[in-house]
Amino acid sequence: MRNVARSAALAAVVALGIGLPVATASAAEAGPELQVAEQERAQSLSCRGDLAGAERSPVLLIPGTTLTPEEFSWNYIPAFTAENRPFCTVELPQNAGGDIQIAAEYVVSAVRTMSDEADRPIDVVGHSQGGMITRWGLKYWPDLRDRVDDVIGLAPSNHGTVVANGVCTAGGCSPAIQQQKIDSEFLAALNAGRETYDEVDYTVASTDFDEVVVPNVTLPPGLPPEGLPDAAPPASSALRDGGDNVANISLQSVCPARPADHLTIGTSDAVAYDLVIDALDHEGPADPARVDRAVCLQPFQPGVDPVTFPTDFAQLATTAAEQLTVGPRVLREPALQDYARES
Repeated sequence: MRNVARSAALAAVVALGIGLPVATASAAEAGPELQVAEQERAQSLSCRGDLAGAERSPVLLIPGTTLTPEEFSWNYIPAFTAENRPFCTVELPQNAGGDIQIAAEYVVSAVRTMSDEADRPIDVVGHSQGGMITRWGLKYWPDLRDRVDDVIGLAPSNHGTVVANGVCTAGGCSPAIQQQKIDSEFLAALNAGRETYDEVDYTVASTDFDEVVVPNVTLPPGLPPEGLPDAAPPASSALRDGGDNVANISLQSVCPARPADHLTIGTSDAVAYDLVIDALDHEGPADPARVDRAVCLQPFQPGVDPVTFPTDFAQLATTAAEQLTVGPRVLREPALQDYARES
């Protein structure tokens, strides 16, 4: 309903001739011109199911840094297929290790393509960098705000990680990791001004045992970030503005001592999956009160084969480790694009 109201309001303004001319207003909504070739963007998107005829909104799955959509091949893809839930995956350049500003163009293109085909807003589920990157698109390509219903981040790096600061030593690291350092220009631009938009619902699922996006420990109830001692900074994944359209949820607030780490929260954890489904199937963000606590006894989410899980998970970890070794390396983060500096 928020999307419909916003579109109607914009149409009324244009019809009355208020503000900028139609062409200028349209260009502003579209954001900066995409640099990546259309063919490359199209080839990065892979879809299953009938996006146009489905009763449910299609879901875009976005992998994390060092990974590809293969990350979802043994969990979300079989689960969504069994549910007849239409979905697409997007493959980001260099195993999501390149400049996130360029990778975001693939996400922008994917959202536009999917929402046009479905003729409705879509949902986005992303892991780690994949849970953060859509926010860059929403910030600088305003037309996406009417095309995205839910953004669901699984341990998203919304405010970076001190681990990236440690990894990016004198030998350098990938552009994407440089940009996820807590003091990066990229994150300063991303989080300047508004972090969220009223047209979109945001669900952030995090785990106190995250060893990659750090810090990510749950804040004590009612304690604002400015009231914390230096030793206990606010969780990185959590979004820090918005109202009823934003839910920051730790798995341990649902199931105390849930032993999920950074990789399992995005690939195999049953609690995280239930939060994802709750957000997808209800208005607004996920609500932990609707999650059946019986899930606390389930080791794996739907789609995961317990027999092949050790091999599947080991391959995931191996891919991530290999990319940290052989992936692209730079000594400093990519310069901000002109549109980000100007804004």
